[in-house]
Parts: sequence; C-alpha cells; structure tokens
Amino acid sequence: MKISRIIFFAVFAVAGFFFSLTNGSVEITAAEVVQNFFGESLLDETRRQILENIRLPRTIAAMLVGINLALSGAILQAVMKNPLADPHIIGISSGAGLFGIFVMLIFDDAGALVTPAAFFGAMLAAVMIYILAWKNGIKPIRIILAGVAVSAFLGAGISALLIFHSEKVHGALMWMVGGFSARSWAHVQILYPYTIFGTVLTFLAARHLNILQLGDEVATGLGLRVHLTRTILTALAALLAASAVCVAGLLGFVGLIIPHTARLLIGSDYRFLLPATAFLGAAVVVFSDTFARIIFAPIELPVGILMAALGAPFFLYLLRKEI
Repeated sequence: MKISRIIFFAVFAVAGFFFSLTNGSVEITAAEVVQNFFGESLLDETRRQILENIRLPRTIAAMLVGINLALSGAILQAVMKNPLADPHIIGISSGAGLFGIFVMLIFDDAGALVTPAAFFGAMLAAVMIYILAWKNGIKPIRIILAGVAVSAFLGAGISALLIFHSEKVHGALMWMVGGFSARSWAHVQILYPYTIFGTVLTFLAARHLNILQLGDEVATGLGLRVHLTRTILTALAALLAASAVCVAGLLGFVGLIIPHTARLLIGSDYRFLLPATAFLGAAVVVFSDTFARIIFAPIELPVGILMAALGAPFFLYLLRKEI
C-alpha cells in the first residue's frame, strides 16, 4: 500500500512536469513535448526555444526546490520533535536569506558565494533557535516562539540591507517573496548538486530519523549519539533549505505542508515518508508555480504569494491542534 502511494506521488510529479511545460501564453501540447525530446521536433524555432530555454529550466528548478524544502522540513520536524517545524517558519530560511542577500547586494559578480553564505546563515539561525528553545529539553511551543523571534531579528537585518542599497530593492523584494521568474539553466546548475547530495544523505539517514522519534532516552539506549546526530541532520536540513533559498528566494510553507500531507497518507516511517515527501514536494511546487504563472496572465504572480495563501491557514490549523 505504501509503495503504491509513493508511485502515485511520483506520477503526480511527472504530471506536474508536463503541466508546466505545456501551459503558458504559447500553446505547446504534451505530444509535441515528447516528440521534441525523443524524436524529430515538430515545433518551430520560437516555440522550441520557449520550451527548452524558458519553461524546461524553470520547471526543473521548481521541482528541485520543492524536493529540497520538503525534505528539509521533514528532517527538522524529526530533529526538533516539532510538527510545526519548517525552514521558513522557524527562521532558518531568514538566516539563509540575510546572508544570501548580503552577498547579492554587496558583491555583484559573486554568484558562486551565495549558496555557501546562505548555508552559513541558515546554520547560524538553527543554532540560535536551538539555544533559545532549550530549557531542560525541547518543547514545540518554545521552538515556535524562538523561531519567530529569530526570524524577526534576521528580517530586520534584511530590511536594513534593502534601505542601504535601495537602487537594487526591486530585485531583492521579488527574491524575498519567492518565485521562479526568469530562472534559467544557470540556476539549475547551481541547485542540482545540492539536491542530489542532500537527497542521498537524507535517505541514508532515514533510520536515524526513525530512532529520534522514539525520544532521547530510548535513542541513547539504542546506541545513537543524539546530540551529534541532531547537529549533523540540522546541518543537512540547513544545506537543503539554503540551496533552495538561493534559487527561489524566501519561499515559505513548503516544508510544513508537504511532510504533513505525506505523513497522513504514508505514515511516520521515514523509509517511506522521505521518498513520498520528495515526490510530493516537487509536484506541489511545480503545479503551484504553473498556476501562479497562468491564473492572472499576462501578469505573473510570484509563487511565494500562492504558497503563503495555502500555507498560513494550514499552519494555524496545526497550531490549534498541537497546543
């Protein structure tokens, strides 16, 4: 049953891939897409360029970001023993955003430094949250309160940077909202190594994530070095979130909605939950981006606005359920 549902999520992701490639201001059918990649193209040069150099890299980037943010959220929920944990809500994305936007605003030609800087910011935010929330153990409500405080503090830093560099504020604001407009093959090249590396390590850590769910005392009794494991897994979640932030900006709620939805259908066994989360994350983000792109055409709505509209009510529901 679980394997069949994972296969369904994979098919859903493939459907999202074709839905994104075939919808837009220029009509391209699914048959033409398949023929273009696996046979002699039936498209004229203009439509072929739109497919291969505009829609395809954007779609792949959206799917990779969905995988990264969804897996990051799944890891954080296990590590922090908090069903409300999400890289955006608890401030990890804000840490990545502050350091990433600092590099983008200060160093015009330092694109390669954005991801390492964002990773450092994400890790710093995670450490701050963990320290502030620790008091004879970790409780979900303290994680949320610490995350809100850290996120507000880092958000103030981002606002200060935008004020001092007002000539670049438009691009930075679009990046803060979260979206995939004008994403190209260069963004895919930046992102895919982190996605492959992070996904492989996350799947290998499924057993450790399962043990962490049993509680610190039981995990220690089973021979797990709890604090070291938490540190490594938090770093992995921060790396996944930071790489996604570098390409998509501060795209929120993906890491909250997707793991919970997958958990309702798959269960809490991370051996099955992680692949389901990855496929569902890719599908939801690419579908959301496509709808945001076409629903008010020719005006393009940043997908971050749509995800916030979906995610905020879901977060409030979980908050009332857990507290």
